[in-house]
Amino acid sequence: MALPENLLPTYGYLLLLAWVLVEQLGIPLPAAPALLAAGALSAQHELSFAFALLAGLTGSLIADSAWFLIGRKYGQLVLRLLCKLSFEPAVCVRRTREAFVRHRALTLLIAKFVPGLGTLASPIAAQSGLGFGFFILFDTLGSALWLGSLLTVGRFFGDLLRRDPRLLDWAGKFSGVLLALGILGLIVWRVIRRHMILKQLFAGRLEPEKLKRQLDAGEKIFIVDLRHPLELLPDPNTLPGAVHFSPEALAARSDEIPRDRDVVLYCTCPSEATAARTAMTLHKLGIERVRPLRGDYGEWKRLGFPVEPFRQTLFAKPVKP
Repeated sequence: MALPENLLPTYGYLLLLAWVLVEQLGIPLPAAPALLAAGALSAQHELSFAFALLAGLTGSLIADSAWFLIGRKYGQLVLRLLCKLSFEPAVCVRRTREAFVRHRALTLLIAKFVPGLGTLASPIAAQSGLGFGFFILFDTLGSALWLGSLLTVGRFFGDLLRRDPRLLDWAGKFSGVLLALGILGLIVWRVIRRHMILKQLFAGRLEPEKLKRQLDAGEKIFIVDLRHPLELLPDPNTLPGAVHFSPEALAARSDEIPRDRDVVLYCTCPSEATAARTAMTLHKLGIERVRPLRGDYGEWKRLGFPVEPFRQTLFAKPVKP
């Protein structure tokens, strides 16, 4: 079953375009094996390296442009969908946002090389206010680097196969099997990892109704808003009395967190991912009365519970070195 060898010469550049397009749309079907195979076939002169690069670049730009335009209109809804498709909801959104805050458009140059960053980079670039022209320029450069690297590696091994026909025969018999096993193994690993994370997330969550009753009863509760500043732009409100910390700042200043009351964390990420991970970090630092809020800010607002305008003073001061 020589999948790359049989399919790529037959369907050629259209297959490469479609495969890259599907992956960049967020479907967990890695395009790297097909690109490596295309590079190897270019060494055999069965495919053109330049046309393979162009086909992959076309598929990538179509998907990225679509997510950019959709992300500009629908924002957080798009990010939630992409995180669910990526199987890695715990870190993907915040990591990508932080990259754009620090490096802006330059993030697009390396986005394709970082797991969980490639697809999310487009809608977050739109959210961050990057112009479409700059987006296309840097996204084209980044996509070309990613595609060119994989095709070049494939061509290198293609040259080795051409010099030793025995390696070519072996690859022809087993490349399809190895490709299928590699894709299956990647998907299974991601599913298992997601299951382990979700198991931790669902343990110890606080129901929003219970938090509302505690607040109405006048209980002292330390509520922490973990949302990224970009998330506050379309909805600048917080839970009553909440203070704003980034997860990193909250952990670094754990000695300032009160131990005599419940600590409730919330964000807007799928499955309360950031809140749950931060809660686990604080547990390790000796803060036991900490729980993520089930449903996060979105569920609290959906239930019609009170919110108050976000104030700049809610931001925690940076930790001094």
